[in-house]
Amino acid sequence: MTRSPLVLALLATLGAAQPLHATDAKPSIHPPASKAGTPPATNLSTVHVQARAPGDRHNTGIDSYGNASLHDTPAAVTVVTRQQLDDRQIRTLSELAREDAALGDNYAPVGYYQDITIRGYALDPATGFRGNNLAITGEQKVPLEDRQRVEILKGLAGIEAGVMEPGGVVNYVSKRPAPVRNVTLGTDSHGSRYAAVDIGGWLTPTFGLRINAAHEAIHSYVRHANGRRSMLALAADWKISTRATLELDSDYQTSGQRSVSGYQLLGGTAIPKHPSSSRMLGFEPWQQPVGIDSSNSSVRFDYTLSDHWRLRLAGGHSRSAIDDNVAFAYGCFYSPACASGATPGWFFAPNGDYDVYDFRSPNDTRVSDEARAVLEGHLDTGALSHDFSLGSSTFRRTIDRRAYVYDYVGTANIDQVDPPYFPPSPNQPGPLLRRLTSWQHALFALDRIHLGQHWQVIAGERFVRLHERSYDDTGALERDTRLSKALPQAAVLWQPNLPTTVYLTYSEGLSLGIEAPYWVSNGSTVLGPRLSRQVEAGIKVQASAALNLTGALYRIHQPYQFAQPDGTAQGFTFVQHGEEVHTGLELGAHGKLGDNLSVVASASFIQARADNTGTPSYEGHQVVNVPRFRSALYVDYRLPFAPQLSLLGGWRYASSNVARPDGTVRVPAYHVFDAGLRYTTPWNGHALTWRLSVDNVFNHFYWRDTGTSGGDSYLFPGAPRLARLSVNYAF
Repeated sequence: MTRSPLVLALLATLGAAQPLHATDAKPSIHPPASKAGTPPATNLSTVHVQARAPGDRHNTGIDSYGNASLHDTPAAVTVVTRQQLDDRQIRTLSELAREDAALGDNYAPVGYYQDITIRGYALDPATGFRGNNLAITGEQKVPLEDRQRVEILKGLAGIEAGVMEPGGVVNYVSKRPAPVRNVTLGTDSHGSRYAAVDIGGWLTPTFGLRINAAHEAIHSYVRHANGRRSMLALAADWKISTRATLELDSDYQTSGQRSVSGYQLLGGTAIPKHPSSSRMLGFEPWQQPVGIDSSNSSVRFDYTLSDHWRLRLAGGHSRSAIDDNVAFAYGCFYSPACASGATPGWFFAPNGDYDVYDFRSPNDTRVSDEARAVLEGHLDTGALSHDFSLGSSTFRRTIDRRAYVYDYVGTANIDQVDPPYFPPSPNQPGPLLRRLTSWQHALFALDRIHLGQHWQVIAGERFVRLHERSYDDTGALERDTRLSKALPQAAVLWQPNLPTTVYLTYSEGLSLGIEAPYWVSNGSTVLGPRLSRQVEAGIKVQASAALNLTGALYRIHQPYQFAQPDGTAQGFTFVQHGEEVHTGLELGAHGKLGDNLSVVASASFIQARADNTGTPSYEGHQVVNVPRFRSALYVDYRLPFAPQLSLLGGWRYASSNVARPDGTVRVPAYHVFDAGLRYTTPWNGHALTWRLSVDNVFNHFYWRDTGTSGGDSYLFPGAPRLARLSVNYAF
């Protein structure tokens, strides 16, 4: 990465910055000295003090429940800490999804931007991802080097994001200025090279900066899929006064890597018998890398109006420009093995044949802008105490895209290490045109009512107005959607004692309809919006000063959209008929089980069914890409006789996963075991930390994903054994 003189100057300045002393410390509070001598001693009643666990010391920053602490938030929220990101050496969204059993992959190819599911629902890239609680484009590889933690809100949160899928949202929280000077170097068993720096400090008592930069030369476990990635991020805090603070964040990342096509069912009915996790289907030498340039910026201003009232203003801009290139392995329309028409052309052929398409869509640009204002306050009315949040937000999303090239060039077979050479298409993409403009204007209000010491009632609503226009390849208006909807949210909390919170919530959300795939009778038609409803009951227990236990039982309803078999010439019509109902139980534990043993564990049980669809074969079984059971366990054991050395270990399990909507085909269940070491020692008076992690220790083959994209189903293998080694020096 080329660094400008300004960046180098900032690095040098921050490297010289020293931690603050008296001006950085919180003032002590002492009683005034008595002018009349020493007063007589008074016996006071015993005061019991109990602290929250370390992971609960911060507010979530999630507006859905009034910016409360995790313990007081009536929702299931997972926090992936900086320690987890470092020890597990997590760098992609798919790797992040391993940290909680309620998460899974949904069309997450190597080399491409990735999507995940939460509670069995794929996230909407427009509203499912947030940076510092502001919308960011989901069509990017979000860098993690500059993130202090990642918050995952599971379930419906209509107040949070308005129009969204019901699974939840992922919020990336940036690092703040601090006296930090770290450098990290790393490699892996395939020969990748990694370097990162994290430098920060307070230049004055009121103004601080933090810079993160990283470069990665990626040697993928998939042949022909090597790539590169570079990122730079800046965070700044300005304590304008005792009442006003300003936070600025900006990051930029550029990456390039060939995208890896997924497998498909053979003949639409069989799982490939001899798949390879290291083979690039459809590879052609002319296939260019997928280039993604992304940037995310935000500004947040907090002003304390009085002891009980605060104003929060925020704005964010996110942009992702994608040069999408792939020799795409898809279907078998041109294969002799499918000539009879008995096999649907949108699956691989029964003998493993697949068609190769030259797909090019340069400068596919997604932009998200959001502005938000929130007034928070506290008010006592008689015996009741109220915590209010009142706010408004405006969200704009645009998509600019060319008329892409998507041309058949040849037919290959899954058993070929490399397919034959096929010349690329001579056609070129069309001009860049606006394809979508979407506006959301919203007003929201929330009241948290304290009924004595043990009960709280939360009531809120978000009123959203959506105006969305889409355009065809010529720039002509194709769709004009306008709607207004009030999305209520309510909760009851019971806290019988300080460590325990029991809650019951109800919430509603709105999600946009899905575009029909091209191979149905109404191909490319966008169906109407869908209203989702969720009921959730949960418990959070601080079992000790350092251990939190959680449990949640939920039920989510959403109208079911699917390709319904019928008597049309195409054989299917894309419809909205019946409901998709997910009923689940989640259990979690995170914290310390002793002085030397830390654990992060979660389990997720989901019954995901389609009901009243008019298609009996699609009902009575699990829906596609939602395993009935998942679990994830990660342990960190510091050796008592060698406290500088810690043993790290993990276990991931998923039950069998449905790969067809009629439930007749499933990929097998899998167990994956991970291991690692962390060794910390002083060197020249500074901490030196070595980390070794080995994912998939036993090199087990498994299918990690049976998700869909654009109405088509794909199978993606999990990664084989991968060892990573890094060293971090705090200089």
